[in-house]
Order: sequence, then C-alpha cells, then structure tokens
Amino acid sequence: MRVLGIDPGLTRCGVGIVDVSATRQATLVHVSVIQTPPDTPLAERLMAIAAGIELLLDEHRPDSVAVERVFAQHNVRTVMGTAQVSGIALLAAARRSLEVGLHTPTEVKAAITGYGQADKKQVGTMVAKVLRLNAVPRPADAADALALAICHAWRLPLGSAPATGSVSSLTPAQLAWRAAEQGTARRPATHRLAR
Repeated sequence: MRVLGIDPGLTRCGVGIVDVSATRQATLVHVSVIQTPPDTPLAERLMAIAAGIELLLDEHRPDSVAVERVFAQHNVRTVMGTAQVSGIALLAAARRSLEVGLHTPTEVKAAITGYGQADKKQVGTMVAKVLRLNAVPRPADAADALALAICHAWRLPLGSAPATGSVSSLTPAQLAWRAAEQGTARRPATHRLAR
C-alpha cells in the first residue's frame, strides 16, 4: 500500500510517501517540503501548494492520503493557513477518488513512538528507524509527513488496502464528481451564503 502523508502548512507543507507491506514494513518513496514565501499573496501560495500536491499524486499514484487533522491553537492565523492547505489536500484526493485519513498529532505520535506526547525529535528518530534511514528527514515538517503516512497505513487492519477507485469505496460526493467527469450527471451544486 502506498500512502501520501501531508503535514499542512502555508510556509512549509511537508509531504512524504511510503510503501507499507502487509507485514507493516515501511519503505521511503519520496519526501520533500513545499515552501511558499510569506510575502506572496495568499491565493498564489495556495495555488503553488495545490500544484505541488497534485504533481505528487499524479507522479506517485498513492492508494490513500493521510492529512494531519486541524486542531485549535492560540494563533488563529496559523490555524487558518493550516485549514486552507488541508482543504486543498482533501479536494485533490477526492478528485482522484482516494481514501483520506485525518489523524491528530497525538494519534500519529502514539502510532510512531508508542507515546502520544512524544516530542518532534522522538518522532523524527522513530521515522528514521522505521524507514531504515541514515538520518532524520529535515525539516521537521518532512518527518511529520512521513509519520502521518506510516500512522495511516499501520492503523488499517493487517494485510488490508483501500479499494481505490471502486464504486463501493466512494462517498456520495465522489460518485457525483465521477459522474460529472464522465458526462453522465451534473456536478454537485454549490450554495451561496445569504448576506
């Protein structure tokens, strides 16, 4: 099973792809960070991140996508940027009928280190150990993306893989998009908020 992990962020969006066997052995496929300058307009930053995620999806064709679940922080601006990038990742996966897993930082830390309050150094060290790497992936966003991908694969029942692309595995929204792309139905309607 191949999983793309995404650690969403506007300035640095970590992306990591791993192959995980039925025996839970994980192998590194790709790791990088999509970066955007803070002084660039928001729309352009989001477009650059979307292009980077879509390129990885098309090039590496993962079976599923794992995204860090947005959680409340004191810095509302950071939360908004994280949520916007998460939305881009979810949309890109849905357009390809990919299963998506949302995982909290605590879930990821517990899956990788056995301790839900582990620090970033511990997570990075365990990611390197699990993937048999000589060094911890840098920056921390890259290691976090790989941890998300590994966590997602390990949380599935042993030997299972998502039924990618099969109609039974798609949500109603994905079925509607697929029908629209094939010209058999209209795209789902969008609704405007009343002013």
